[in-house]
Amino acid sequence: MKRILLPAGGAILATGLLAAGLASTAQADDTIASDALAKTAAQAAETLDFWTKSNNAALTQAVAFNPDALEVKKISSGGGYTSDTKPGSTAPIGEEKKATVKVQNVNLPKTIGKVFFEGRDGKLYWCSGTSIQSGYRNLVATAGHCVYDIAGNDEVVSRWVFVPGYYQGKTPFGLYVGKQAFTHYDFDVYEDFDRDYAFVTVYDGIGGTLNKPKLVDWKTYDDYKGEKFVKDVTVSEDEYKKGKLDPKTTDYYDVDPGSADEATGPDYPGAVVDRVEVTKSVYDAAGVGQANGKKFGEPVVENVTYNEWFAYAKKQKPTWNGQLPLPTPTAQYPATLGGDGRTNATITHYYVQRWYKPGKVARYVRLEPYTVVHEVKSVGRLGDNVGGQGFAWNQPSSGKYVRTFGYPYGPHLDGNKPFTGVTPKWCYGKTAKNALLIPSKKVEEQQSLKCTVTAGYDGGPWLYKYSNAKRLGYVNGVTSLIADTDNNKRYDTITSAYFDGETNVVYQAATKSWSGKLIP
Repeated sequence: MKRILLPAGGAILATGLLAAGLASTAQADDTIASDALAKTAAQAAETLDFWTKSNNAALTQAVAFNPDALEVKKISSGGGYTSDTKPGSTAPIGEEKKATVKVQNVNLPKTIGKVFFEGRDGKLYWCSGTSIQSGYRNLVATAGHCVYDIAGNDEVVSRWVFVPGYYQGKTPFGLYVGKQAFTHYDFDVYEDFDRDYAFVTVYDGIGGTLNKPKLVDWKTYDDYKGEKFVKDVTVSEDEYKKGKLDPKTTDYYDVDPGSADEATGPDYPGAVVDRVEVTKSVYDAAGVGQANGKKFGEPVVENVTYNEWFAYAKKQKPTWNGQLPLPTPTAQYPATLGGDGRTNATITHYYVQRWYKPGKVARYVRLEPYTVVHEVKSVGRLGDNVGGQGFAWNQPSSGKYVRTFGYPYGPHLDGNKPFTGVTPKWCYGKTAKNALLIPSKKVEEQQSLKCTVTAGYDGGPWLYKYSNAKRLGYVNGVTSLIADTDNNKRYDTITSAYFDGETNVVYQAATKSWSGKLIP
């Protein structure tokens, strides 16, 4: 067993996850640091709003974590790991008094999901992770480098959340905000990847109705600091004239010259400028600094009902049957549909500038102000919603069968990109006889497995004695490094820190840490 001299107090590091710039410090086993963060509904809503505004835009914009610092080039093999204590295990949630059943087919575990966070570079990333057994049913296992920024003086990353069952922007079991992270001192201080693992306590999940448009009065709209938009509603000429006569509503009625007038330039006497809706491709190619065709503001994302969403799709393609792919925007109906129409539904409008000769009005409009609100609620504890895998330590370091899971997305070294990151993938096999030696990461004792995945898979669980029928097993590792061992520019091997007695000490400290509810 490799030893790096530890300071007095042991091997555990505990840090709060939501405070940007929080410094990490080693703590004694019986004095684990606990940082109370996001205790109020307002703080929870801020974190939730960051990741879920504009129909989970931040979640969908995150990319697989693949920092240059994790590139592995020089690899060799050597001796294995020597256990420091006797083997042990903790049963999965719901299986504390049941025997494990062996089966051959593979079903994906309900416990796995994506870990999302903001790096010190300001970019949004994801790793993989899993819910794991704990006394408070509030614990996530992932890689240490998915919690501690090794490129940023090992400070914790920002806005760390776990989304079990994540799929294309959806959070079926809620979103879980990280409260406290536990890892080995050697990883945080020495960047020793033989200790590349972390256990993160999370608050009760946040769910409810997200991105709900709410029609409000204009004062409320003007005072609202969150996401909001104005919707144009076509009205009759009579309503327009009546509205313009009412001092309270005058400013909320307008005219749209549209295509009924002849386009011209700004030098034409009495010419008026307005916007005209176009397709996204036309908007993206729009010229800058010219009279006509210049982009007119940012795209307008309209949150709509399912019926409105479906009706617009049918206008774009009358024969559409509601199945993917969505209809293609047309010149007459140029907006872009977003979401699936049920859990989220958007219509995004793109506009360019047009100058018109004065004359006939194409349509009259009433401007309606909307705010986008989150009616959030607590959805309960992570382990109660998705279960939790068991935990095992000091198991054989080589020759044992494991199933690994994760969300691969990044390219191979040759640029090939076989994975979408949308759905989880798995690998199965025996851990290698010899440990990989990777000096640049201080790796001397990691276990390895043949697996042709890419970035995004890191942090995902290695499950020992996995039961397909129960979708449960024992976390005996988490993917740390993804390597090309034969120099053919294709990743072929994944590695994990060996879970020994010291890993169990870190894990046990995490299981005893209560997190509680963000929302009553």
